[in-house]
Amino acid sequence: MTLANVYLARHGQTAYNLERRFQGHLPVPLDDTGRTQAADLAGRAAAGTGDGHAFVTLWSSPLLRARETADIVAERLGLEPREEPRLMETDAGDWTDRLFTDVQTEDPDGFAGFIEGRPDFAFPGGESFAQQGVRVAAALAEIERGDLPALVVCHGVVIRIALYQRAGHKVALAERVPNAALVPLDPAEAESADVGGGEALPPS
Repeated sequence: MTLANVYLARHGQTAYNLERRFQGHLPVPLDDTGRTQAADLAGRAAAGTGDGHAFVTLWSSPLLRARETADIVAERLGLEPREEPRLMETDAGDWTDRLFTDVQTEDPDGFAGFIEGRPDFAFPGGESFAQQGVRVAAALAEIERGDLPALVVCHGVVIRIALYQRAGHKVALAERVPNAALVPLDPAEAESADVGGGEALPPS
């Protein structure tokens, strides 16, 4: 089996994750649990890829929760994070800063589309999963053309979309990616990997 040479890591937990509140592009910091998770992620990342190769590049979404996670990992790996805006979480539009429960009550079908990861889902006043998929695919293609193995610190929906694109169908793992999970960018390998991380809170 060919082992992945790109690994995707979800950022550590934030208060918004715990509250189940849409954070979208807001500059939400890690909470105490998230910082502990990021330190644990750094330890796992230090072991390298599935075949033991050390990561030589570290990429990060520029959103605060991802960049804080990447900085903690970077200190352990001795790498400088390279920010890539195309790795940002979905723009949640009108749902930004709103509780999941409130949105679900107001728009149950739309909320179900978000939770289920429907390909045609779009945040009202924000971004669609299809639009996000275009930028995520372009970013990962560029990363794969660079120095490898690479570690990419990003977001739950980014990982869900990336694995969906590679597999051509929904990947069970991607439905609930734990905070600080370390996921191979290969659907088959990802399904059998011990990705670690915390509680599998929904992306937001």
